[in-house]
Amino acid sequence: MIRTRRLLLACLCLAFEAALPSRAAYAQDEPIRLGFLTVRTGALAAGGRQMEEGIQLFLKERNNIIAGRKVELIIADTGGNPAGAKNKTQELVERNKVHVIIGPLATFEALAIDDYILQAKVPLITPTSAAQNDLAQQRRNDYVIHAVGTAAQPTHVLGQYAAKKLGMKRVAMIADDFTYGHEGAAGFHRAFEDNGGRIVQKLWPPLNVSDYGSYVGQLKTNVDGVYAGFAGTNGLRFLKQYKEYQMKATVLGNPTCVDEGILKNMGDEALGVYSASWYSAGIDSPDNKRFVQAIQAEYKVTPGFYTAGTYTAGLFLEDALKAIKGRIEDKAGFVRALHAARLTHGPMGPIRIDEYGKPVLNMYIRKVERKDGQLINAIVDTFPDVSQFWTYDPKQFLAAPTYSRDVPPAKYLE
Repeated sequence: MIRTRRLLLACLCLAFEAALPSRAAYAQDEPIRLGFLTVRTGALAAGGRQMEEGIQLFLKERNNIIAGRKVELIIADTGGNPAGAKNKTQELVERNKVHVIIGPLATFEALAIDDYILQAKVPLITPTSAAQNDLAQQRRNDYVIHAVGTAAQPTHVLGQYAAKKLGMKRVAMIADDFTYGHEGAAGFHRAFEDNGGRIVQKLWPPLNVSDYGSYVGQLKTNVDGVYAGFAGTNGLRFLKQYKEYQMKATVLGNPTCVDEGILKNMGDEALGVYSASWYSAGIDSPDNKRFVQAIQAEYKVTPGFYTAGTYTAGLFLEDALKAIKGRIEDKAGFVRALHAARLTHGPMGPIRIDEYGKPVLNMYIRKVERKDGQLINAIVDTFPDVSQFWTYDPKQFLAAPTYSRDVPPAKYLE
């Protein structure tokens, strides 16, 4: 009799437990907490605003639900400095218990948080070129996924284009004196000289310099082109003073020098500027046309580099979450899904992730033109499936010193 009662009680307990939602089901009821690192003050704030527009539109289009899970967006302003980036990342992880983070904007911010991200094991999807070659290669962190390329990825293409298609032989360089500026300039330098050109001058104004007049006055005039590697609103201020000094050499810009986010504030000083990027509002695809229209309707602006990159980071997040049926608590499975993501849709075109967590994607050579009274980045050439290694052998590239202010070395300065 006692044995029968015990057996009956055990059966009742099992039936009761089976009727309860599982721990996994409870987790599925929780919102996915998405941390977001932006910049709202200083020289980089214009890019931060575009990043926020990109992620807000992405979530609004999905009614803040991805893979059946509600998404709670938690925004943190880093102030555009390494210490702020690290502090805000720690707050997102330890106080807000975020499952994943999108951001930050600047390379020096990414460097500051890389070790912590690996320690905390919270996946980070970077939506800009906030990725130093060192992070992607020698110090690979599987918890960091790059939705867009390195600072040098588009400038490799621009350097070769300047030498081969534009026929330039001598170029002077001026770029922001911080990591993003250094790496973009290095990529252009290497590819330009490997294709027969010479870099004859390098100038490094501080990121927050108040006036470019003294730097423009130093630029050599006996050159075919001037490489301008600027972020935020610095490209706008540089080009205005470049025109005031009546400089004639063609300007070759990094992706952010004449980004659509600031192009609307420019005038004739921007006409004729060549640049290279993985995005232009002029990409002729149904997905990009829809994206541009949506941003214009929502924010009354044309999307640029930062807007499209952040929206694309959201697409990577969505693709991975759908692959694991929303179970973001399975960190290992989520990280694998992020690395395995293959985007065939979205404003930037097809993108896949290489074995180092970096994207392989199209690069566009753009030229600023005026169309219907508006300045645009018209696409003049397209280079498909560009990797972080460009045309270089990956093993040799990895073995070489990482790009910096002094790498590659300047052999032809005058």
